[in-house]
Amino acid sequence: METSLGSSTQTAGQEQTASQEPRREHRFICIGCPMGCELLVVTEVSEEGGPPSAVSGNACKIGERYGREEATNPTRVMTSSVRVLGGDMKMLSVKTARPIPKGKIWDCAEAMRGLSVNAPVKIGDIIIKNAASTGVDIIATRNIARGSA
Repeated sequence: METSLGSSTQTAGQEQTASQEPRREHRFICIGCPMGCELLVVTEVSEEGGPPSAVSGNACKIGERYGREEATNPTRVMTSSVRVLGGDMKMLSVKTARPIPKGKIWDCAEAMRGLSVNAPVKIGDIIIKNAASTGVDIIATRNIARGSA
């Protein structure tokens, strides 16, 4: 079994027949609502890839959508902090304006390494535009006034 950040992936049906391709099963805990449903997402393993063929375990449509997206293109909102110069606080909390592909998180973190911003900063100010070529900006999540922290 291959495990990665709260999900697992298994290949079932190791023996193939001419009419049946092997299946891949992904198990997730849905975070779309407070229910926390245990999802099972089944995809057919083929050269073309393709969308999941079945999602089960969900109590609502949000879970079905979450399972399909998590199996094919997992995304996350990234949060971090950067240094502030000349502000009433030394650090500024930041986040991606929208979810980014999970595989781009380290690239975004690298883009922020050693970064510092000058005060004042307002919530929503763009700290990095198009972070790591994702098309998503890194934005401030708090106000920081000028001062001497």
